[in-house]
Amino acid sequence: MKGLLARMFGVVIVLIGVIALIFIMLWVIPGDPATVLLNDHVSQANIDRLTQSMGLDKSLPEQFFGYMKGILTGDFGSSYFMQQPVLSLILENFPYTLRLTLLAIAFSWTLGIASGVISAVCHEHFLDYLFRGTAVLGISVPVFMVALFLQYLFYYRFSLLPLTYDGSFVSLILPAVALGWNSAGSVARLMRSELMEQLDAPYIDTAKAKGLTYKKAVLAHALRNAAPSVITLMALQLSGMLSGAVITESVFSIPGLGQLALTAVQTRDMPLLQGTVIFTALLIAVGNILADMINTMLDPRLRTE
Repeated sequence: MKGLLARMFGVVIVLIGVIALIFIMLWVIPGDPATVLLNDHVSQANIDRLTQSMGLDKSLPEQFFGYMKGILTGDFGSSYFMQQPVLSLILENFPYTLRLTLLAIAFSWTLGIASGVISAVCHEHFLDYLFRGTAVLGISVPVFMVALFLQYLFYYRFSLLPLTYDGSFVSLILPAVALGWNSAGSVARLMRSELMEQLDAPYIDTAKAKGLTYKKAVLAHALRNAAPSVITLMALQLSGMLSGAVITESVFSIPGLGQLALTAVQTRDMPLLQGTVIFTALLIAVGNILADMINTMLDPRLRTE
């Protein structure tokens, strides 16, 4: 219980640091949101009036503590560009990212775990070389290159899948594969490394000496002991994907958190950008906590500690 409370306190500290950092970054970047919204042909008096109404004429500490006060009351401010509450925009766009992420995670974890286990069991055989090469390829190739290749192959070449997102499940297949390809490679490499270390441990020989087959020894003992590191990576991947895949959503025209954050950057929409960054940081922090809790349940040594 104390460990969980300590992690929760750490999450709060991280979020405060993220808010402070994004405030400072937006303050030092050249440009004025009021000028961007009104364009260059509007008089300086109108720009000054809008600047005052937006609270941008206050000092940075005043803006920061005012924003913090709003967060504590559930108010993330209103978008300068879209003229809507930031929280409602995030909640409106998040389901698109959630659907994409769940499908990408299903593809990534299934392929990554299966190929990692097969590669470790078939060490230095053909399947090992094949899956190792595929994993390296997945990690090395940028997401946008994978996305463009998939569009060319499955839309332009064979006309099997939609080019961009149209609201259907089928149109999510290509972006999910593009988003999950890199993660699958990372999971496969880590799973192979951790499992090979466990397969060389003495308890595997002991398990076989007690009558367990090699397959059962791998599944019942080695795989479980190799799981904590992989689960930590998977939790980080899940929270990272949920926080918004900007490139994937842009290539496939998916109106998720990534597109929302990109719009905020392009329009210097500070409340919207701050809201998406805070939401991203919260998801990553929660992912870390969940990974620690799952590892504690799997490993009795962590429960004792």
